[in-house]
Amino acid sequence: MEGLFDAAAGAVRLLLADPTVREIAARTLLVSGLATALCVLLGVPAGYLLARRRFFGRTALVGLANAGMGLPPVLVGLVVWLLLVRSGPLGHFEIVYTKRAMVLAQLLIGLPVVIGFSTSAFQALAPELHDLLRMIGAGRVRRLLLLAREAKLGLLAAIMATFGATISEVGASMMVGGNLQGSTRVLTTAIVTETSRGESARALALGAILLGLALVLNLALTWIQQRPRS
Repeated sequence: MEGLFDAAAGAVRLLLADPTVREIAARTLLVSGLATALCVLLGVPAGYLLARRRFFGRTALVGLANAGMGLPPVLVGLVVWLLLVRSGPLGHFEIVYTKRAMVLAQLLIGLPVVIGFSTSAFQALAPELHDLLRMIGAGRVRRLLLLAREAKLGLLAAIMATFGATISEVGASMMVGGNLQGSTRVLTTAIVTETSRGESARALALGAILLGLALVLNLALTWIQQRPRS
Protein backbone atom coordinates (compact mmCIF):
# COMPACT_ATOMS: atom_id res chain seq x y z
CA MET A 1 0.00 0.00 0.00
CA GLU A 2 2.86 2.37 0.81
CA GLY A 3 4.28 1.78 -2.66
CA LEU A 4 0.98 2.83 -4.23
CA PHE A 5 0.91 6.06 -2.24
CA ASP A 6 4.52 6.74 -3.22
CA ALA A 7 3.63 6.19 -6.89
CA ALA A 8 0.66 8.56 -6.63
CA ALA A 9 2.77 11.21 -4.93
CA GLY A 10 5.49 10.77 -7.54
CA ALA A 11 2.90 11.15 -10.30
CA VAL A 12 1.72 14.47 -8.87
CA ARG A 13 5.30 15.72 -8.55
CA LEU A 14 6.09 14.71 -12.14
CA LEU A 15 3.02 16.45 -13.52
CA LEU A 16 3.77 19.63 -11.59
CA ALA A 17 7.52 19.77 -12.13
CA ASP A 18 8.27 18.08 -15.46
CA PRO A 19 6.94 19.70 -18.64
CA THR A 20 8.08 16.66 -20.64
CA VAL A 21 5.75 14.41 -18.66
CA ARG A 22 2.87 16.83 -19.17
CA GLU A 23 3.61 16.77 -22.90
CA ILE A 24 3.62 12.96 -22.94
CA ALA A 25 0.34 12.83 -21.01
CA ALA A 26 -1.26 15.32 -23.39
CA ARG A 27 0.00 13.36 -26.40
CA THR A 28 -1.42 10.17 -24.91
CA LEU A 29 -4.85 11.76 -24.56
CA LEU A 30 -4.66 13.22 -28.06
CA VAL A 31 -3.74 9.96 -29.79
CA SER A 32 -6.06 7.67 -27.84
CA GLY A 33 -8.89 10.21 -27.72
CA LEU A 34 -8.78 10.73 -31.49
CA ALA A 35 -8.58 6.99 -32.12
CA THR A 36 -11.57 6.39 -29.83
CA ALA A 37 -13.58 9.15 -31.51
CA LEU A 38 -12.91 7.66 -34.94
CA CYS A 39 -13.85 4.21 -33.66
CA VAL A 40 -17.19 5.57 -32.45
CA LEU A 41 -17.79 7.54 -35.65
CA LEU A 42 -17.23 4.45 -37.81
CA GLY A 43 -18.22 1.66 -35.44
CA VAL A 44 -21.63 2.82 -34.20
CA PRO A 45 -23.18 3.13 -37.70
CA ALA A 46 -21.60 -0.23 -38.62
CA GLY A 47 -23.08 -1.82 -35.50
CA TYR A 48 -26.46 -0.31 -36.32
CA LEU A 49 -26.41 -1.79 -39.83
CA LEU A 50 -25.33 -5.20 -38.55
CA ALA A 51 -28.08 -5.16 -35.94
CA ARG A 52 -30.92 -4.04 -38.22
CA ARG A 53 -30.11 -5.38 -41.68
CA ARG A 54 -30.26 -8.97 -42.87
CA PHE A 55 -27.90 -9.86 -45.72
CA PHE A 56 -25.63 -12.67 -46.83
CA GLY A 57 -22.47 -12.82 -44.73
CA ARG A 58 -23.89 -10.75 -41.86
CA THR A 59 -23.27 -13.46 -39.25
CA ALA A 60 -19.70 -13.84 -40.46
CA LEU A 61 -19.12 -10.08 -40.12
CA VAL A 62 -20.53 -10.07 -36.58
CA GLY A 63 -18.30 -13.02 -35.75
CA LEU A 64 -15.26 -11.23 -37.17
CA ALA A 65 -16.04 -8.13 -35.11
CA ASN A 66 -16.37 -10.21 -31.95
CA ALA A 67 -13.16 -12.10 -32.73
CA GLY A 68 -11.41 -8.80 -33.46
CA MET A 69 -11.91 -7.73 -29.85
CA GLY A 70 -9.19 -10.17 -28.92
CA LEU A 71 -6.66 -9.16 -31.57
CA PRO A 72 -3.13 -8.96 -30.10
CA PRO A 73 -2.12 -5.27 -30.33
CA VAL A 74 1.43 -6.21 -31.27
CA LEU A 75 0.10 -8.12 -34.28
CA VAL A 76 -1.94 -5.10 -35.34
CA GLY A 77 1.17 -2.97 -34.95
CA LEU A 78 3.19 -5.35 -37.10
CA VAL A 79 0.58 -5.33 -39.90
CA VAL A 80 0.29 -1.53 -39.85
CA TRP A 81 4.08 -1.17 -39.80
CA LEU A 82 4.43 -3.47 -42.83
CA LEU A 83 1.83 -1.39 -44.65
CA LEU A 84 3.38 1.96 -43.80
CA VAL A 85 7.14 1.39 -44.14
CA ARG A 86 8.76 2.83 -47.22
CA SER A 87 8.73 -0.53 -49.02
CA GLY A 88 5.09 -1.20 -48.08
CA PRO A 89 1.97 -0.49 -50.18
CA LEU A 90 1.20 2.68 -48.20
CA GLY A 91 4.79 3.79 -47.77
CA HIS A 92 4.37 6.78 -50.07
CA PHE A 93 2.23 8.47 -47.40
CA GLU A 94 5.33 8.64 -45.17
CA ILE A 95 3.40 8.46 -41.89
CA VAL A 96 5.24 5.61 -40.16
CA TYR A 97 6.75 6.73 -36.82
CA THR A 98 4.22 9.54 -36.54
CA LYS A 99 1.19 10.17 -34.34
CA ARG A 100 -1.04 9.49 -37.36
CA ALA A 101 0.34 5.97 -37.62
CA MET A 102 -0.35 5.45 -33.92
CA VAL A 103 -3.93 6.66 -34.34
CA LEU A 104 -4.39 4.25 -37.25
CA ALA A 105 -3.07 1.30 -35.24
CA GLN A 106 -5.26 2.16 -32.26
CA LEU A 107 -8.24 2.61 -34.57
CA LEU A 108 -7.81 -0.94 -35.83
CA ILE A 109 -7.55 -2.19 -32.25
CA GLY A 110 -10.62 -0.35 -30.99
CA LEU A 111 -12.96 -0.54 -33.99
CA PRO A 112 -14.00 -4.20 -33.47
CA VAL A 113 -14.81 -3.38 -29.84
CA VAL A 114 -17.19 -0.57 -30.82
CA ILE A 115 -18.80 -2.61 -33.59
CA GLY A 116 -19.32 -5.62 -31.32
CA PHE A 117 -20.75 -3.62 -28.42
CA SER A 118 -22.88 -1.44 -30.71
CA THR A 119 -24.36 -4.43 -32.52
CA SER A 120 -25.37 -6.00 -29.22
CA ALA A 121 -26.76 -2.71 -27.89
CA PHE A 122 -28.93 -2.07 -30.95
CA GLN A 123 -30.10 -5.70 -31.08
CA ALA A 124 -31.25 -5.41 -27.47
CA LEU A 125 -33.77 -2.72 -28.44
CA ALA A 126 -37.31 -3.69 -29.26
CA PRO A 127 -37.67 -4.19 -33.06
CA GLU A 128 -40.97 -2.31 -32.92
CA LEU A 129 -39.13 0.88 -31.96
CA HIS A 130 -37.21 0.91 -35.24
CA ASP A 131 -40.40 0.26 -37.21
CA LEU A 132 -42.24 3.01 -35.32
CA LEU A 133 -39.56 5.58 -36.14
CA ARG A 134 -39.73 4.61 -39.78
CA MET A 135 -43.53 4.94 -39.79
CA ILE A 136 -43.43 8.47 -38.41
CA GLY A 137 -41.04 9.49 -41.17
CA ALA A 138 -37.72 9.68 -39.35
CA GLY A 139 -34.82 9.55 -41.79
CA ARG A 140 -31.89 7.15 -41.48
CA VAL A 141 -29.64 9.53 -39.61
CA ARG A 142 -32.47 10.60 -37.32
CA ARG A 143 -33.37 6.96 -36.61
CA LEU A 144 -29.75 6.19 -35.82
CA LEU A 145 -29.47 9.10 -33.39
CA LEU A 146 -32.73 8.28 -31.63
CA LEU A 147 -31.92 4.59 -31.34
CA ALA A 148 -28.40 5.44 -30.14
CA ARG A 149 -29.98 7.46 -27.35
CA GLU A 150 -32.08 4.47 -26.37
CA ALA A 151 -29.00 2.22 -26.51
CA LYS A 152 -26.95 4.70 -24.48
CA LEU A 153 -25.90 2.23 -21.79
CA GLY A 154 -24.35 -0.19 -24.24
CA LEU A 155 -22.77 2.51 -26.41
CA LEU A 156 -21.14 4.25 -23.47
CA ALA A 157 -19.81 0.88 -22.35
CA ALA A 158 -18.34 0.55 -25.86
CA ILE A 159 -16.62 3.93 -25.55
CA MET A 160 -15.17 3.06 -22.15
CA ALA A 161 -13.92 -0.33 -23.34
CA THR A 162 -12.42 1.18 -26.50
CA PHE A 163 -10.66 4.01 -24.71
CA GLY A 164 -9.30 1.54 -22.17
CA ALA A 165 -7.99 -0.69 -24.94
CA THR A 166 -6.33 2.14 -26.85
CA ILE A 167 -4.79 4.13 -24.02
CA SER A 168 -3.31 1.04 -22.35
CA GLU A 169 -1.78 -0.71 -25.36
CA VAL A 170 1.96 -0.52 -25.86
CA GLY A 171 3.03 -2.96 -28.58
CA ALA A 172 1.37 -1.30 -31.56
CA SER A 173 2.32 2.21 -30.44
CA MET A 174 5.92 1.18 -30.00
CA MET A 175 6.12 -0.48 -33.42
CA VAL A 176 4.43 2.14 -35.59
CA GLY A 177 5.30 5.22 -33.53
CA GLY A 178 8.89 4.41 -32.70
CA ASN A 179 8.71 5.85 -29.16
CA LEU A 180 10.43 9.04 -30.30
CA GLN A 181 11.07 11.57 -27.54
CA GLY A 182 9.15 14.78 -28.17
CA SER A 183 7.19 13.27 -31.05
CA THR A 184 5.53 9.87 -30.55
CA ARG A 185 6.34 8.86 -26.97
CA VAL A 186 3.18 8.20 -24.96
CA LEU A 187 2.71 7.08 -21.38
CA THR A 188 2.79 3.34 -22.06
CA THR A 189 5.95 3.49 -24.14
CA ALA A 190 7.51 5.92 -21.65
CA ILE A 191 6.87 3.36 -18.89
CA VAL A 192 8.68 0.71 -20.92
CA THR A 193 11.60 3.10 -21.53
CA GLU A 194 11.97 4.08 -17.88
CA THR A 195 11.74 0.44 -16.77
CA SER A 196 14.48 -0.56 -19.22
CA ARG A 197 16.66 2.18 -17.74
CA GLY A 198 16.12 0.86 -14.22
CA GLU A 199 14.06 3.92 -13.24
CA SER A 200 11.32 1.91 -11.52
CA ALA A 201 10.09 4.77 -9.34
CA ARG A 202 9.63 7.04 -12.35
CA ALA A 203 7.97 4.20 -14.28
CA LEU A 204 5.54 3.66 -11.40
CA ALA A 205 4.75 7.37 -11.30
CA LEU A 206 4.06 7.39 -15.05
CA GLY A 207 1.85 4.32 -14.54
CA ALA A 208 -0.08 6.19 -11.85
CA ILE A 209 -0.64 9.09 -14.27
CA LEU A 210 -1.89 6.66 -16.92
CA LEU A 211 -4.21 5.00 -14.43
CA GLY A 212 -5.47 8.38 -13.24
CA LEU A 213 -6.31 9.56 -16.75
CA ALA A 214 -8.21 6.36 -17.53
CA LEU A 215 -10.00 6.47 -14.17
CA VAL A 216 -11.16 10.07 -14.51
CA LEU A 217 -12.56 9.57 -18.01
CA ASN A 218 -14.27 6.32 -17.13
CA LEU A 219 -15.80 7.78 -14.00
CA ALA A 220 -17.18 10.69 -16.06
CA LEU A 221 -18.65 8.33 -18.67
CA THR A 222 -20.05 6.06 -15.96
CA TRP A 223 -21.76 9.05 -14.35
CA ILE A 224 -23.36 9.91 -17.69
CA GLN A 225 -24.30 6.27 -18.23
CA GLN A 226 -25.87 5.71 -14.82
CA ARG A 227 -27.60 9.02 -14.15
CA PRO A 228 -31.41 8.82 -14.10
CA ARG A 229 -33.26 9.92 -17.22
CA SER A 230 -35.02 13.24 -16.91
